[in-house]
Amino acid sequence: MKAVIFDLDDTLYREINFVNGAFRCVCRYLSLQYGISFKKLYKDTIDIFYRYGRGRVFNLLCKEYKVNENVNKLVKIYRNSLPYIELYEDALTFFRDYRYKYKFGIITDGKASVQWNKIKLLNLEKYMDGIIVTDDYGRKYWKPSSFAYLKLLRKFKCKAQNSVYVGDNPYKDFIGARDIGMNTVRVIRQSGEYIDTFLDSCHEADCNINSLNKLEYVIQNRM
Repeated sequence: MKAVIFDLDDTLYREINFVNGAFRCVCRYLSLQYGISFKKLYKDTIDIFYRYGRGRVFNLLCKEYKVNENVNKLVKIYRNSLPYIELYEDALTFFRDYRYKYKFGIITDGKASVQWNKIKLLNLEKYMDGIIVTDDYGRKYWKPSSFAYLKLLRKFKCKAQNSVYVGDNPYKDFIGARDIGMNTVRVIRQSGEYIDTFLDSCHEADCNINSLNKLEYVIQNRM
């Protein structure tokens, strides 16, 4: 095995920490702008998020508080926020222990500016030999497209069978990787959006682990 390529959100760090931190930034703005309790704003934002998902949070929040705020401005505050986030300890350990053994890469979907903010907040560039935020190339290149996998493998001068993709989302993480012959590993942690989601064999990874501390064993013994 020559290359290990990772998903970002909920694979290398806990995404909800970024979401909550970004929500706090929005609530601070609204609290100062309209003289509303930050604590209550934040509680209601989290309640709306878990009830309805993130897509309509700010619309529903403004409606709840009867404020005539530009929702696009709130989205911009959210996307430009820089909350404190940190790598999972097992991810940091893997990078430190094997950074000279493998080529490391990241392939991540999502709004490009937001994903790059996360990458910089986590100081991931110091460990990576290649990073692709698929949104930089256009929505059609988001996973499960094989575009980003092929692009990184060409950069690494690595054959697909000598590489592994590590992710958490069975809906899209492993399809494009498997289509070109990559090995795949799903990490199922104690928390995360997809921990209770299990799909058919076309969507799932070759094997599952619950910690990146087990990744080297899997690479050496099962691939």
